[in-house]
Amino acid sequence: MEIYVTSVPVDDQQKALEFYTNVLGFEKKTDESNGGTRWLTVVGPKSPDGVELLLEPIEDEAISEELEAYRDSLVTNGIPWTSFACEDVEAEYERLSEQDVEFTQEPMTAGGVTMAVFDDTCGNLIQIIQQRG
Repeated sequence: MEIYVTSVPVDDQQKALEFYTNVLGFEKKTDESNGGTRWLTVVGPKSPDGVELLLEPIEDEAISEELEAYRDSLVTNGIPWTSFACEDVEAEYERLSEQDVEFTQEPMTAGGVTMAVFDDTCGNLIQIIQQRG
């Protein structure tokens, strides 16, 4: 088995698309109407046929309340929703900071990896990580 799609919940799909493409540098892969919402995915620029990230809209009110409570708990405790690999965390930190991305954890090295955590402006904390060789 392989991972095909994973998701990140977003409050506003268009805002998320702009952040994930224009700021983070992902590329839009799929954008199809799905009855009032969109099946909207992005991929890494070096892996256009790789794992897709679904910008999952929070629509259903019952699910939304529970999901928002869960996301709030993660944010309050500084826990990222997901993690993205990059070649150079320090360089990404500098590049994203110049674009006014808010980091909740500056780059730090521990256990053979360098990592940092930022706010994706859509309700989630996201970790970037670099494997140290």
